[in-house]
Amino acid sequence: MSQGNDNNKYKIIYMPLGLTLGAGLGAAFNNVAIGASLGILLGTIIDAVKYSLNNKK
Repeated sequence: MSQGNDNNKYKIIYMPLGLTLGAGLGAAFNNVAIGASLGILLGTIIDAVKYSLNNKK
């Protein structure tokens, strides 16, 4: 049996936010796919940097 991971310190907050904002900007500029993918990329980068900075403490 596998044990579950009890580490709840990593929370994804900015990725869905980036997706939403990127899709909105993509719709405004007539290219939803690129906007959404750039939003996910930026949101993931921000989440990773924030997690790494919190773990240094």
